[in-house]
Amino acid sequence: MMEHSKRYTRQMALPEIGSLGQQKLLNAKVLVIGAGGLGCPVLQMLAASGVGTLGIVDGDVVDETNLHRQLLYTTNDCGKNKVDVAANSIQKINSDVKVNVYPEFISESNIAIISKDYEILVDCTDTIVTRYLINDISIHLGKPMIYASIHKFEGQISVFNYQSGPSYRCLFPEKNAQEVPNCITTGVLGVLPNTLGMLQATEILKIILGIGKVLSGKLLIYNALNMSFNELEFSRNEEQIRIGTKKGIELESSKKQNHEIGKEAFLDLCSNENYTIIDLREAHETPKLKYESVINISFLEIEKHIKKFNKDQPIVLFCQSGIRSKKALDLFLENGFTNIAHLQKGIQNIQLEVI
Repeated sequence: MMEHSKRYTRQMALPEIGSLGQQKLLNAKVLVIGAGGLGCPVLQMLAASGVGTLGIVDGDVVDETNLHRQLLYTTNDCGKNKVDVAANSIQKINSDVKVNVYPEFISESNIAIISKDYEILVDCTDTIVTRYLINDISIHLGKPMIYASIHKFEGQISVFNYQSGPSYRCLFPEKNAQEVPNCITTGVLGVLPNTLGMLQATEILKIILGIGKVLSGKLLIYNALNMSFNELEFSRNEEQIRIGTKKGIELESSKKQNHEIGKEAFLDLCSNENYTIIDLREAHETPKLKYESVINISFLEIEKHIKKFNKDQPIVLFCQSGIRSKKALDLFLENGFTNIAHLQKGIQNIQLEVI
């Protein structure tokens, strides 16, 4: 049982939660995609509630224009990576929570490998293209997607792909989709994304705890000016489910993933205990990386060791220039590994940063 259960006393007093429910929260793994206006309140509330593992995906840096609505950040954080600042703020809220950071934007090449270790995917983005990616991998992996979006004084929220329920594509078929303006061009009332983010966090907690009625097959529309809520129902569309499933499978296949990561993502994953980092160089090659997750297996010996690893295990390969790691990557892919990547251009590309 958790060491700091006193923190959750008022929450555990609810008969629907209790100590068993709190343990469910502690065991849960939630991926929040986007650490902006929606992501900040989601992260704050999940951390405070005791959700045990949070993943944060965002390639952006903190800007002064974010501060009126993104409450994890302060003026002193401007110019810093959002995921790093958010992770530090979350630790101050609740040190029980484990935080994994991914300082990159979600894309076709990384969504499958990042999403695989989490049970719930939370869409806190502001682009329709990204929402289709999240939806499609969500369908394929069988994980619920918690969606919200905002526009001026209005917002909407729904839960997709929950227990075989309707998907994002069922509500918004791609052929009819048009990119919507974002808050940079239209503006946003600072409290609005926080309101919608709180509602997203509520749905996430309900799903983890198995309580209440989840907002699946329903779109809740909120108008802040009128203080009104309207609810629209929509149904599962089998053709759209087939499209999403097919695209989700493609996202997980090597056809869609280039399985290459840059230096920033590589150094971050070296500190992520969920990942195994394999150094394919010979003993005399430098620089050496002093991370517990890094193991050394010579490229010449890697084929003998490949069966020792689980095919679902997250693995990153690297060598001096990227040539050997690319060849080893192909070997892993041929043997059925999917959660695999290699460092583009090799360790020589980041020697100045790893002294």
